[in-house]
Amino acid sequence: MARVRNFVSERIASVPPSGIRRFFDIAATMEDVISLGIGEPDFTTPEPILRAGVEALKRGETHYTSNSGLMELRRAIADHLDSLYGQTYNPASEILITVGVSEALYLACAATLDPGDEVIIPEPCFVSYAPEVTFAGGKPVMVPTYAENEWQVTAEEIEAAVTERTKALLLGYPNNPTGAVMSRERLNEIASVVKRHNLLVISDELYDRLVYDVEHVCFPSLPGMYSRTILLMGFSKAEAMTGWRVGYAAGPAEILGMMRKVHQYTIMCAPTASQYAALAALREGKPYIEEMHAEYNRRRRLIVDGLNNIGLTCVEPQGAFYAFPSIAVTGMDENVFAEQLLQEEHVAVVPGSAFGEAGRGYVRCSYATAYEKIEQALERMHHFVQRYG
Repeated sequence: MARVRNFVSERIASVPPSGIRRFFDIAATMEDVISLGIGEPDFTTPEPILRAGVEALKRGETHYTSNSGLMELRRAIADHLDSLYGQTYNPASEILITVGVSEALYLACAATLDPGDEVIIPEPCFVSYAPEVTFAGGKPVMVPTYAENEWQVTAEEIEAAVTERTKALLLGYPNNPTGAVMSRERLNEIASVVKRHNLLVISDELYDRLVYDVEHVCFPSLPGMYSRTILLMGFSKAEAMTGWRVGYAAGPAEILGMMRKVHQYTIMCAPTASQYAALAALREGKPYIEEMHAEYNRRRRLIVDGLNNIGLTCVEPQGAFYAFPSIAVTGMDENVFAEQLLQEEHVAVVPGSAFGEAGRGYVRCSYATAYEKIEQALERMHHFVQRYG
């Protein structure tokens, strides 16, 4: 009798499911849940952006665009990056429109990694980083960061992880889940390590417009970094366009050409109406971004002060819309804390270990929800901590 063949890829099977979803699935079965879990703006996409997408559909813009995306959008992105960061990209060959930043990350890994190539990834980090490296045949090498350093990775920590197989460094700042923003001084030190070891950098800067009281430094704008950096950006967070699924990558033409090849065979092009909406976001979105930014900042102050006041000590996040408090005062691990908080107080948070081993003992709280709901959540969390702290 023939042996039953295992048709499942060992590489894919080795990656566990996302640690985020389980708590959302539980919360969906309950009433009166306040979610501090989801990393998505609670704002509706601003009206001019909505209108641009609808008008594109009404005009019959329902066909493929160029594999690289609408040229008009790529030109607007090039102007945008030049205006913000003084970084010049050729829209014809150095910018690629993707299905969200998630696809851009996949393309970057698929186009640059060979089997066994190592990629250094500071953690805690976005849940997709290590799996995408694995899916591409690479080996993620996780480097922990610490609250004592405001969750900023150091050049020394990166250099200590470099081996002869190291090919790339994957950075995600402003950071999900910690809200950390890298200082220019530390980034310049990291750039020196990158040069010394001839590394590629994949820099996910999706939250670049959501920083508070500090400067966002665009990694490829640092001296000597343009030629060795793939910049990942998008419209999901600051422009409240998560469901539109449109992002982009920018970088040297040779690397972008390889990413475009994978994109061409896998996707063809990003959604056409979404590209027109993204164009409107660049042209008309600034006042709406500023308004949402101000509200996020107001919520940030509320949640950070509130968490610290109830004993869940929290480094002040300087970017994105997440707080990452320690739960040490409760004596629980992060999974038990999140599950019992949900069951007993109907507040949903995400265990920090969903974002890597360095997140153990912490939980992620998103403040991309209404101010009044955050106030209620903090009251419920206070009751919870009083019972167990």
